[in-house]
Amino acid sequence: MSKSIFFTGQPILNQLLNLIDKSKVKALARAGKYDHYYKHFDTYTHLITMLYSTLNKCTSSREVVSGMKACSHKLGHLGILKAPGKSTLCDGNKNRSSDIFEQIYAFLYLEHSKLLPDSRAVNNQKLFIADSSTITLFQEILGAAGRSRLNGKRKGGIKVHTLINAEQDLPVKINFTAANANDMTFLKEINLDPGSFIVFDKGYVDYEQYQRLSTQNVFFVTRQRKGARYIEESSSLVPEKSRELGVLNDQIIVLGTRTHAKKIKLKARMVTFFDKQKERTFEFLTNNFELPAIQIADLYKKRWQIEVLFKRIKQNFPLKYFLGDNVNAIKIQIWCAFIADLLLKLVQMQLKKKWAFSNLSSIIRLHLMSYINLFAFLNNPDKLASARITNQLVIGGLDIGSRNKNGLAVS
Repeated sequence: MSKSIFFTGQPILNQLLNLIDKSKVKALARAGKYDHYYKHFDTYTHLITMLYSTLNKCTSSREVVSGMKACSHKLGHLGILKAPGKSTLCDGNKNRSSDIFEQIYAFLYLEHSKLLPDSRAVNNQKLFIADSSTITLFQEILGAAGRSRLNGKRKGGIKVHTLINAEQDLPVKINFTAANANDMTFLKEINLDPGSFIVFDKGYVDYEQYQRLSTQNVFFVTRQRKGARYIEESSSLVPEKSRELGVLNDQIIVLGTRTHAKKIKLKARMVTFFDKQKERTFEFLTNNFELPAIQIADLYKKRWQIEVLFKRIKQNFPLKYFLGDNVNAIKIQIWCAFIADLLLKLVQMQLKKKWAFSNLSSIIRLHLMSYINLFAFLNNPDKLASARITNQLVIGGLDIGSRNKNGLAVS
């Protein structure tokens, strides 16, 4: 019987791990002393275990350990001598700082940046999008937003503040806070190259940071908060073509606060836009005075891209069930979800055949420990199916052509 060319000597998980420089992980662990007091469960083994859990959508530490023990004869390919014990995994998630996983994500992003698209989005400059998403927790580990229930009980929540590169569709900066924390603190930590554009919603209103971005020659696009006070300096005539597209007004205004200690006065541009599909009027703020008004509105529409990223993460990786009941374990699991997302994005970008991310994630989950050449299969999945059918029909050298109409072999 013929053999399929798709079978390989490494499980799919190991082929994904080949995208991670093991020596670099070990170097980071040594530098930060993250492997102290661990004899066998080092940082690299911890990373592999959590990626196995993430890609397999495991819902408990017992499920992770038992699943790895069931395929213990394949763990050698991953560089693991044996599956970790349940208590070892739980202790590692509690005691090993999540900072090492943040560093792993950062070096992976930088190392593979040459494989990621890097076309210029706006006026030959990069476009970034900032937003946050709240993940509900099973108990009040971190403060949740909103009111308590009638019985006084409430679940906790962790807010994931994210800055993405719009062209690459991947996070370049991630921070965690309690769900009841204000979004504005994240804007203070963002530093971009001069000429870059950043889009964010009105939850990040901070005139002091708007002024800082303007000083650094970074252009922002956001929405005007309802009821905000401003002084109109001038109003530009809106071309007829732009008016047909929905632009109602294009003004130069001065923003400021009377109660703020620094009494900031910020010159900005406000574009009033009517969305015909939603039948709503929006007011967009920006410190860019050169782009056409309709392009300012189009830039803000791109903010939806980060909502798609949050949806992709939550749908394809387990962020509903956590393996630990402490902040560190929760952060580790979220970081590993972003690492898994980055690995799958790298695979998706290198494929000749187009795959939806959800389908790609499902295929990898179903065959995570199978000995299949991932890239060869994904580029031509029909070839493997036809090879298997041929193998089933060829019996003892007698092919399908040597059968009668009833399917019986003839001599």
